[in-house]
Amino acid sequence: MKTKTIFLALALFLGATAMCVAQSYPEMIPVESGTFTMGDTEMEGKADEQPTHQVTLKAFSIAKTETTVEQWRTFCNATGRQMPEPPYWGWINTHPIVNVNWQEAVEYCDWLSDKTGELYRLPTEAEWEYAARGGNKSKGFKYSGAQSIDVVGWFKPNSNNQTHPVGLKRPNELGIYDMSGNVNEFCKDWYGGYTAEAQANPRGPATGTQRVFRGGSGGSPADLCRSTYRYSNDPSSRYGFIGFRVVLSR
Repeated sequence: MKTKTIFLALALFLGATAMCVAQSYPEMIPVESGTFTMGDTEMEGKADEQPTHQVTLKAFSIAKTETTVEQWRTFCNATGRQMPEPPYWGWINTHPIVNVNWQEAVEYCDWLSDKTGELYRLPTEAEWEYAARGGNKSKGFKYSGAQSIDVVGWFKPNSNNQTHPVGLKRPNELGIYDMSGNVNEFCKDWYGGYTAEAQANPRGPATGTQRVFRGGSGGSPADLCRSTYRYSNDPSSRYGFIGFRVVLSR
């Protein structure tokens, strides 16, 4: 009985340790290669969601959740950085990190790459939309994983105007959480207009003044959380409803 108790305690300890590691670093979801129609196919969005165009992407992996406060804190502790200014609801480890700018998100990706020997980065705008739509398993939903945002995302009517723990809502077809709502997410691309030509692995404009971010947030109405909706902003800006998730080249 004593031996059995020791083994049980050891199993619980190892399980807790594994959970801690999983929370400290992103869990990645594979996204298989495929072709999709990028942009507002329902003709209900803004002008910059047009024209729709065919995009073919090679395989990549994307974080299961937005980068969390705990994951960002791990980065800060390893690099001697200070945590950013907290939002009014404070720092909660399971919530997405906010109040970081685009360059700081890139620096997190670079640190993660150095630590693991793999190539982490921000998603391109095309990769982000393809993953949000469910990749090659897409069912054509308006939001990431459903026709109704309530079941998949935190947005203005249900968020109490703050972020929430990642992964509480229903995931999309690929098992990815919170791509509609909770926080907007930085993309790698400079913001620019679409063209009608088919593209393969597009990287956006070569130069620009604003970076793209996607997905809507707890401060957004439902329409702004659609998978095709586009935002742009100065890359040096920090906001309480903008964060990011990482991708991994395969």
